[in-house]
Amino acid sequence: MTSPVIEVVRLSHAEGLPLPSYATDGAAGMDLLAAVMSPMTIPPGGRMLVPTGLRIAIPAGFEMQVRPRSGLALKNGVVLPNSPGTIDEDYRGELGVIVMNCGDAPFTIERGMRIAQAVIAPVVRATWHEVAELPETARGHGGFGSTGR
Repeated sequence: MTSPVIEVVRLSHAEGLPLPSYATDGAAGMDLLAAVMSPMTIPPGGRMLVPTGLRIAIPAGFEMQVRPRSGLALKNGVVLPNSPGTIDEDYRGELGVIVMNCGDAPFTIERGMRIAQAVIAPVVRATWHEVAELPETARGHGGFGSTGR
């Protein structure tokens, strides 16, 4: 399978920062870096939009999913409240990451810090077909927790 090519424009506040990259050969996500000019401190319970300094063109038929970094979540309680965030193929503005501090101490974001990861994924578009009845399944109407043992 050929890898999609993501065209990127680096904005002035991202000068000197590396482009997103995979940390290992088996990584699914590329690290997104904070393109802040000075440190940003998020108080406990607070959230901020962190700039990446990048504008991108995602190829047709793909999306970029913005996901949290597990180490930040475990060690600091730092999460992405709309995770995974979707960047559509037709968006051309700056990539920004909504970061929330669910920890009990202020969290400071420094320039170049790895704040999120980006996964490029194919998009399947569906159509809706209204019917009078749905096919039966073993689960049926069972909702939240209905399959637990």
